[in-house]
Order: sequence, then C-alpha cells, then structure tokens
Amino acid sequence: MAKLRLESLRKEFDRGKIVAVDGLDLDIEDGEFVTLVGPSGCGKTTTLRMIAGLENATDGRIYIGDEDVTNVHAKNRDVAMVFQNYALYPHKTVEENMGFGLRMSTDLSKQERHERVYEAAEMMGIEDLLSDKPDELSGGQKQRVALGRAIVREPDIFLFDEPLSNLDAKLRTTMRTEIQRIQQELGITSVYVTHDQEEAMTMGDRIVILRDGELQQMGAPTAVYDRPTNRFVGGFIGSPSMNFIDVRATREGEDVVLTDDDGSFSCRLSAAFADRIEDVDGKFTIGIRPEDIFPASEGGTNVLTTTVEVVEPIGSDNYLYLDASEDFIARVDSDVEPAPGDTIRVTFAEDDIHVFDGESGRVVGETEKVAGRASV
Repeated sequence: MAKLRLESLRKEFDRGKIVAVDGLDLDIEDGEFVTLVGPSGCGKTTTLRMIAGLENATDGRIYIGDEDVTNVHAKNRDVAMVFQNYALYPHKTVEENMGFGLRMSTDLSKQERHERVYEAAEMMGIEDLLSDKPDELSGGQKQRVALGRAIVREPDIFLFDEPLSNLDAKLRTTMRTEIQRIQQELGITSVYVTHDQEEAMTMGDRIVILRDGELQQMGAPTAVYDRPTNRFVGGFIGSPSMNFIDVRATREGEDVVLTDDDGSFSCRLSAAFADRIEDVDGKFTIGIRPEDIFPASEGGTNVLTTTVEVVEPIGSDNYLYLDASEDFIARVDSDVEPAPGDTIRVTFAEDDIHVFDGESGRVVGETEKVAGRASV
C-alpha cells in the first residue's frame, strides 16, 4: 500500500496538437478509493495509463509512496490494472489467467502461486471455476477473474479502467458492491475511472471531476454535489442534471431580483442572498436541482408558472419536463401527476439555489452547508 501523487502531469499527442491531460495535480492517500469521472475525452483513461506506465508523461511527475516512478517501466511499478475488456487469455484456464502475473513477476513456487490464486478465487466466489476457460464464463465471472488476477499481485496501487461498463445494470450494481468490499478489506490505494457519475458518487471516498484534461474539482462526493465549484460540475454531478436559467440580478431595496431576458422567469431573494453576490447588477446563471423543485401553494414567493411538456414516471417519483428553460426538470412525488400541456406552479427554497458567473461559469461567493441544504 502507498500514497499516490501526481504533480503537474501533462500528456500531449500529435506533437502537442492534442493535450489529453493538462497540469493535473492529485494527492491520493494510502488506502483511499478515488474515482475519476468526466465526459468522454476528458483524460481519465490517459491519466490511469500514465500511472500504470502504459503511457509516458509529456511533463510532470508521478510518485508512488516516496518513489518517483515517472520514468520507471510499467513492469517495475507495483500496480495492478483491471481493464474494461477483461484482457483474459482465451487459451488459458481461470487459474492460469489469475496466476500469470505472479509467474512472470515473482519467484514464487508453483504451489505458492496456486495457494495465492485459490485464496483470491475464494474471495471472488469463483473457486469452482479455476479449471474453466474464459469462453465458458459469463460476463460477471470474467470480470471476477480479472479482479482476482489483480488481487493476487498484492500491489501498492489498484487501477480500474471502467471495469463494469460491459455488464448489465443489475450485475453492475452487484459488482460495484463487490469491488468496494474487496478494496476495504485489502486497504489498497485505488483509482477507479468511470464515465458514470452515479458509479463515481457511490464508490469513491473522494471524486475527481475532469474536463478537457483539466481538474475541475476534487472532494468527498456529497461535498462536490452540494458545493460545485462551477457550472460544469453542477451540471455533470447529479441525476437528473441541475437546471440552469440565465438571469440578470438587480437590487430592489434590500432584496435582489433575478429575471431572465424574456421576462418569463423572475424571483425575489433576500438581502442575505444579495450580500453573497459581489456584483449585484450583473449577469448570472442560477442552478436548481430537480429534487429541490416542488409544487407551489397559492400565494408565496419565488413561484415559477410553467407548462408541462413531458411526464416521466420512474416509480417512486415523477420527472416533469417543463418549458422554463432548456431541459428543465422537476423531480416530484409520484402522486403529482399533471398532464402534458398543463400549466403548473412550482417553487424552490432560496437555500437551494446555486449562483454561477454568467461568463466564467465559476460559482459566485463561498459555499457552505446550511441546515442540511446547499447554499451559495
């Protein structure tokens, strides 16, 4: 087990025309489980491959423990990697696949390798499959073999490159739990790459969000969800995505009024909210999560009158697609069942509003957790 540190890590392709990773700094603690998430092409897998030594860094340093491994060959780095496509040898048995790395990189005897493989197979629940070939296995069993092959190495670092993306939804949930259980049991520092933000949120001690090769935010999943540092993070983390409305803020007395360009949206917020906005007379984007929007009673403030476009039942809740702005969704109780075309009134609490700079997209003001609600 060891810490992992990346310092100003950079990776260029095509003689610098493509920058896949741009100045990435990360500190991952010994035994920590960190998830890397972001849209396709953001640099997740490239970062993982540089840690593994499968790609050479253009610039920057990689440390495992106190050792600088930036220029150390992959076979000499004490890491084990689990790939998306399992990467099993079709002509070898499960036992031979799991023990192959031990045979190539250690001086363990055949009996010692067998014992270690069997122990890992028991942990994965595949001890009865050791004599089978990969073609005889299901997708979930193949993934367990790939995980077992990494476990027997007893590495300093586990690296996971979207290992569950080929599995169906139910099996993916099961394997997600298995990976977490094994990682906690072994206490090995782990970096897990995924494009699935739900997977990243539920598995990681901390979550790293990348965009265009640059770090956007790193923190505990709940902290990133409650206090996104910019509009991109706010929109990427959470399902359904955060709703956004471009507004202009003006002061009226002690309050601040937010209105959109065509006047279809307007809300009045308290002076306390206005004090958190440095430039009150400016353009902003407000973000409201779908679960923070609820039907409005008669009267009240911050009421949005809007038209229902689509109603999407998901069992415990209904998703209401509204014409307040593009892709504007309210997540409401299942007993709220308006029909498409209905005009409804919805509202939200001031503490649930996130405010972002209209140009840079960065969050405006410091964010803090107040009484269990997200506040800007």
